[in-house]
Amino acid sequence: MAIELWRPRRLRRGPFRELTRLEQEMGEPFDRFFRGWPWLRGEAETLGWAPAVDVVDHKEEVVLRADLPGLTEKDIQLTLQDGNLTIRGERKEEKEEKDENYYCCERSYGSFSRSLAIPAGVNAEKINATFKNGVLEVHLPKTKEAEGKKIEIKAA
Repeated sequence: MAIELWRPRRLRRGPFRELTRLEQEMGEPFDRFFRGWPWLRGEAETLGWAPAVDVVDHKEEVVLRADLPGLTEKDIQLTLQDGNLTIRGERKEEKEEKDENYYCCERSYGSFSRSLAIPAGVNAEKINATFKNGVLEVHLPKTKEAEGKKIEIKAA
């Protein structure tokens, strides 16, 4: 037994059946195009842009890398407060294209903020950050206690 999508009976038969099908086919490309636009979905929490962040836990330090293309170190603020590391900044982008037959100018502006909880055992006094080629790299050195200790197991 096949399961079929329910459609009102009046749309299956009659002169409007083809119009309904045509409307659905024409609407699909627009639905796909606008699918990622948060203001059309009403999701307020995704309206802002936040950088992609990688966090790698090494033996002696935690390394955080944030992708911030098109920014400079002057556009970024890095703060540590109450065990949270916060990356803030403002992104300004302007793109202009000219040709014989058209002119296109796009501008996008927006501030961002991304906070990450710092694990216990990080030495806050020795945190350092570098910015190169659009990548912010923050080194969070661990205290000696946080590095851990290897315990030898003896056979009984």
